[in-house]
Parts: sequence; structure tokens; C-alpha cells
Amino acid sequence: MNLVVPLKAFRHKFDAQLLAIQTIWLFHLTAIIGVSIGFFDFFIPKTPLNLSLAFCLLIAIFPLNSLKNIGLTILFFLAGMLVEWIGVHHDFLFGAYEYGQNLGPKIDGVPLLIGINWAVLVIITGEIASEFTIPRIGKVFLGAFLMVLLDFLMEHSAPVFDFWTFTDGLAPLRNYIAWFAIAAILHSIFQGAKMKGDARFCANLYGCQFIFFTYFYFYNGL
Repeated sequence: MNLVVPLKAFRHKFDAQLLAIQTIWLFHLTAIIGVSIGFFDFFIPKTPLNLSLAFCLLIAIFPLNSLKNIGLTILFFLAGMLVEWIGVHHDFLFGAYEYGQNLGPKIDGVPLLIGINWAVLVIITGEIASEFTIPRIGKVFLGAFLMVLLDFLMEHSAPVFDFWTFTDGLAPLRNYIAWFAIAAILHSIFQGAKMKGDARFCANLYGCQFIFFTYFYFYNGL
């Protein structure tokens, strides 16, 4: 039995995965250090580049290489854009808010990267939840909780980073309730479709975002 080809394929995948993981950590940790030592105006406007890179690496490493995975990703993107459009133009969903200038081009007030971010978060938190040996409903709730947890941390820095701003200053409770409900619906689709990919990369991408926003949640230098 010839094991050379399978071993080469495995090594190639491992090398690509490791490089992708190192890249996302490098970008996030460099941004933390850069902002902390006074280069806010250099790093924060580069957020679209960081999010775009993370999405491209997810495409390559997850990978999004089947009609099912591509179709579900498009569905999550469109769902994210739709709920954010409703949120921006109708205050009842998340509360009254508007997007700033540091998330790139917008369609009718909603940055395209927000739709991409919804898709990325559903995929990586769904994959993390899938690693647990629990009933499907538990995986749905865990994935939704991980998304809301990250959103909670992001809300603290979002106005300072000019990502988005709520009219009343703070995100209201209904923002998190709506996030959880919408995330749970999308995770139900994710788990029902049995979408599967690279759990290690997903955990690292979530981990570096969690550390980034946790740091700035407690950092008082902004």
C-alpha cells in the first residue's frame, strides 16, 4: 500500500492550517500591541483588511469547497445582511443604531463585512459546538451563546472603533435577545445540514477574536 501520497496531502493540509492559524493570531496580537502603544489611527481603519483576510482563510482552510458549504455560507451572509438592514432602518429589532466608517463599503447603511462577519461567526461557533458530544439542541444553544458572548464584548469597543453606535449609548437588552434568537435559527440550519470543517482553525479564529475584544473591554487607554 502506497502511503506517500496520503502523507504528503496530510502534511500539506497541516502546514496550510498552521500558517493560517499563525496569520490570524499575528494580525490580532499586532493590532492589540499597536493600538495600546498609540497607533490607533493606523490599525483600526485596517479592520476591513483583517476581516477579509479571516474570511479568505476560512474559505481555504474550513474549507468552503462544496456546493452545500458555499450555499450555506451565502445563506448566512444574506440572513446577516437582512437582519442588519432591518436593524438599521427599524429600531425594534436591535435598538436604534447606525454604522460608522471603519467597516468598509455599505449597502443602504449596512457594511458588506457585517454580512460576512455573520457568516463567519455562525460557521466557526457552529463548528466549535459540533465538537461537543451533546444533543443537537444543545449545540444550537451553545453556538448561539458563543456568538452573543462575542457581541457583548464587541459592543464595548464598537463606538470607539467607529464600527457602530447606539443612539442611547449602550446596546439595549433586546439587542442580545435578538442576536441569540437569530443566531439560534442559523445554528439550527447549520446543525441540521451537518456542515463540517476544520475545528482547530475555527477555534483559533474565535479565540483570537475573543481575546482581542476582551482585552479592549478592560483596556482603559482608548
